Amino acid sequence: MRVIRNFPWQVLLLLLSLVGAGIAIYLTTVHYENVPLICSASGLVDCARVLSSSYSVIPGTTVPITIPGLGWCAVMAVLALAALRLSSIRRRILVAQFAWSLLGMLTVLYLVYIELVRLHTICAWCTGLHIVIFLMLLITIVQLQQAEPETEMQAGRENPKIPTTR
Repeated sequence: MRVIRNFPWQVLLLLLSLVGAGIAIYLTTVHYENVPLICSASGLVDCARVLSSSYSVIPGTTVPITIPGLGWCAVMAVLALAALRLSSIRRRILVAQFAWSLLGMLTVLYLVYIELVRLHTICAWCTGLHIVIFLMLLITIVQLQQAEPETEMQAGRENPKIPTTR
């Protein structure tokens, strides 16, 4: 019953991971292939300014930060698939999803700070990915609140409080 109740959440996390990966792939393609950037180029929303800033690459490299973003989305997708398939360690996967989405949200907060305080502009595509990550964090929080704690036997260990006869 618990697996069926959480099934939609995991599917939603998987779909959001794919949306996030799509955004990251598009922005990576824009960086490397000179694909036209579909976004406003003036005012508060100026994707070109954000994506051409020194903050758009991993410090000391020419690798766009969209590559780690793509990796983050891939890990979240794998965790969602694992949660759908491995019911025996479900609680551990939920905790891992929460921790991973929290790490993603901390990164988002840093990037939003860079956009608003340092660059004085935002990127619509980046904001889209930030919203996706925020939604994933909310979903993982809801799942953890709904999840039943694993018993010692569900976790695959003997209960140390129950004496065994030998």
